[in-house]
Amino acid sequence: MTKKDIKVPNIGEFKNVEVIEVLVKKGQEIKKNDPLITIESDKSSVEIPSSLDGKVISLNIKIGDKVSEGDKILELEISKVLEKKTEIIKTNNDDKKVVYHTPTFENNNKESNLIKKDFSFKVSASPKARKFARELGVDINQVKGTERGGRIIESDIKYFVSSRSNNNFKAEDKKIDKVELEYTHEQFGEVEVKDIPRIKKLSSKYLMNSWTNIPHVTNHDQADITEMEEFRTSLTDMYTGERKKITPLAFIVKALTASLKKFPNFNSSIDEIEKGKMTIKKYFHIGIAVDTPHGLMVPKLRNAENKNISLISDELKKLSEKCRNLKIDKKELFGGSMTITSLGGIGGSFFTPIINYPEVAILGIGKSEKKQVYLDGRFVTRTMLPLSLSYDHRIIDGAEAARFNNDLKDNLGKNFAYKLAV
Repeated sequence: MTKKDIKVPNIGEFKNVEVIEVLVKKGQEIKKNDPLITIESDKSSVEIPSSLDGKVISLNIKIGDKVSEGDKILELEISKVLEKKTEIIKTNNDDKKVVYHTPTFENNNKESNLIKKDFSFKVSASPKARKFARELGVDINQVKGTERGGRIIESDIKYFVSSRSNNNFKAEDKKIDKVELEYTHEQFGEVEVKDIPRIKKLSSKYLMNSWTNIPHVTNHDQADITEMEEFRTSLTDMYTGERKKITPLAFIVKALTASLKKFPNFNSSIDEIEKGKMTIKKYFHIGIAVDTPHGLMVPKLRNAENKNISLISDELKKLSEKCRNLKIDKKELFGGSMTITSLGGIGGSFFTPIINYPEVAILGIGKSEKKQVYLDGRFVTRTMLPLSLSYDHRIIDGAEAARFNNDLKDNLGKNFAYKLAV
């Protein structure tokens, strides 16, 4: 066994600079080019790598120390490199010539060669980025740098981790998490195996992606729609005098659009959050979850802010029919502002809807019911609509979501229907 001192090499203008990181510890096995310490001057930070393989016997530097060229960093125990062999050759004039042979590795297998190659490959990265990559367990050689000359910075590592995370919802990546059943279903009775509808198979990966990668929070509330319902049921056709069949959903679309104008964060996407960017949409395309025999589909009602209640109601019927008959254009399922999913026609009150990526919020509507509400000093019967607002907590906080719900409730209240029905 041989012991070697590892010292601070020639570091140019760096003299008497502070050690801000000690990246190894006593007893640790290290490889050549592994970073040992990080030093920092007024201008920049630099990592000092090891010049040899070995095991750390002792550390001679701690955080806060001042170092210059030649100062001892640590002592290594060299175990994997054989000492140089010397060979003395006599020449004709009796002079002695000493020949030094190149050091050889004790373990000269493929794995060792791969390790040597890995450590000989160096990428350009700041010390802060290298430390960040180590903390996340990221091989910095796999990260693509966006700075000049391909230099890697912290945001590049975040983007690398995020992009790999976003691919985790792929079926092939999920196989390792599959739980194997100990018994088959047939062992307990009669079963029938059916094909999953194509629409549900296609939507499953998007639902998994959304639920896995978006931190969902759901606010539950109730809107008083008593006056809105009275107004809706009183609408008649001005030519025939017959009652207009307009569903509450048309009013909810109009109310939601008004709230989106007031709270633009809800009409956004953050598909580049790793780069600190969000996309605020200036259009108002409301997604409508349609229950079909083939599975759930979410077409978009375009430019809802420019349409009256009657036109919205007519378009909702047309979109629903296209989805049920599989006549909807694929493009109509994308490019939304926010989605409404309603269970009001079926039943139930509150639930937790899953955000329709890349949107950042979704509004769940339950079945309205009459309740006794304390209003103006007395209990009165009011028609209450359950609201379940799920939102992406990375960009929308709880207070903003509560204010959005309050605004939405006001829009569905006694004065709103009269303003926007035309």
